[in-house]
Formats: sequence, C-alpha cells, structure tokens
Amino acid sequence: MTQLRIAIQTKGRLNEDSMQLLAEAGISISLGKRKLLAAAKNFPLEVLFLRDDDIPQAVADQVADIGIVGENEMLEKKEQVQIIKRLGFSKCRLSLAIPKSEDYPGIEWFNGKKIATSYPVILKDFLDKNNVKADIHVISGSVEIAPGIGLADAIFDIVSSGSTLVSNRLKEVEVALYSEAVLVAPKELSADKRAIMDEMIFRMESVERAKDKKYIVLNAPKEKIEEIKAILPGMKSPTVTTLAEEGWVSMSSVIAEKEFWEIIGKLKEAGAQGILVMPIEKMIF
Repeated sequence: MTQLRIAIQTKGRLNEDSMQLLAEAGISISLGKRKLLAAAKNFPLEVLFLRDDDIPQAVADQVADIGIVGENEMLEKKEQVQIIKRLGFSKCRLSLAIPKSEDYPGIEWFNGKKIATSYPVILKDFLDKNNVKADIHVISGSVEIAPGIGLADAIFDIVSSGSTLVSNRLKEVEVALYSEAVLVAPKELSADKRAIMDEMIFRMESVERAKDKKYIVLNAPKEKIEEIKAILPGMKSPTVTTLAEEGWVSMSSVIAEKEFWEIIGKLKEAGAQGILVMPIEKMIF
C-alpha cells in the first residue's frame, strides 16, 4: 500500500502545531520509542522527524515526500521545492535590528556595516534589492548578542514578539520577510502520493474553515424570515424549518466569532427567540 512520508520538525512550537494539525485532521500518529519515524494508525502517512533546516533538502532529495517547514527556512535553503499550502501558524518575521542608541535615517545606514545573521541568503537578497553593501557575518545561536559584544554593528534575525530585541537594547528598523509554516513538496510527486496529500489537505481545510465559527439555531415568527435572513451571513442561505406552533419557524446558520455579539443583538431586535449557539468542529464543502 502506498504511503506518504511527511517531514516535521523534531521539537519546538512548529512540531507541536504541526502534530496538532494532523490530529485535528483525524490522523492519529503512533509515537513509540523510535523517535525518527512514526506511522499513522488510520491514514497512509508516516512522519519523519528532522531538524527544521534539514526539511527542505529532505523533500528535494525525496527522502520525504512532503514537509512542514517555516517559509524562512525554505527560502534560505533554496532547494527545489514548492509551497503547496500556507498553514497560518508559527508566524514570524525576519528583520534588521540595530542598537537602540543609534539614529536610523534609512536603509542606507547599513552601507559598510557588519551584520550578524543565521540567514545569509535571505539577507543578501534583501540587501541586493536595496543596493546596500554590507559585510554579512554568519553565526548560529544567539545572534542578538552580537552588537553588545562588538561582533557586529547590527543583526538580521527572526522576530516574533520583539521582547528579545528589547532585552538586548536593540530596535527593529527593517522587515525583510514575513514568514509562516508552509506545506512543501517537490516539483514531481506520483499520482498515488498526490492523492493522499490532497485528501490530507482537504481534511486540514475542513478544520480551518470551522475555526472561529459558531452554529446557531433560533426560533422566529414566519413574517420575520426575510428580515432575519438579511442579518445572517450564512454559507449560502440559512436553513428554515416549520415548527409545530402555528406561525413559527426554526432557522439555523453559521456565523463568525468576531461578528457574534453584533449579530445576536440584531437577531433579538428582529424577533428571534430561543437562540442556541454551538461550536463547529469541521466544515466540509
């Protein structure tokens, strides 16, 4: 039986979010003592656990069929892989930061400066696009300490909350890239494996559509149907069912969490009663 092999980061937030996504898609992974490779119990999928910076090459070399990796790592490695789906989690940005005490007139400030980074390829592309000539100093680990110990004038690194920059008396001055987790695959994938990948993506998207959505059921007078339909932003049209009590109907629809209280208020004003609100696990079209 054909199996699809997916590469996922060994540990960390990206690992946790990736495994949660598979679980929400109904794919149960059997995690035993063998840490490197784990098989799904109920889906033709096996998970290969790798360092995040090894995932693009593993997919390009077909050690893994597909992979979940930060877009920043994919762009840094420049392997022959393509983005199949953006996953919307593990978001961050790659930015240039300088000592807080420095005045910053613009990107020309970096001309002739030494910049410490773990992402020399992305940095060079960004500097070239902006006609900046700087010395790129490649280091791994704690990039943010480089200016403080005199190793560099500035840094180029991942920024999430910005708290690490603040604690090292740095300020963010240029954003080169906004990154998130992406599902990547090689240029060519067999028909059997593509079919498995498509089914997995279908499940993932069903889960995504349900997030931040609520299913509501309400009772309303028949003469208020059109007014209430205009309020409800349903997928197509709300479901309307006649009730045993003469002149009344039950209506159901889906609304977004962010619009919830505004819509509920309007429904009550329009005569809706007995409003029942339920979470949605998945939405399948």
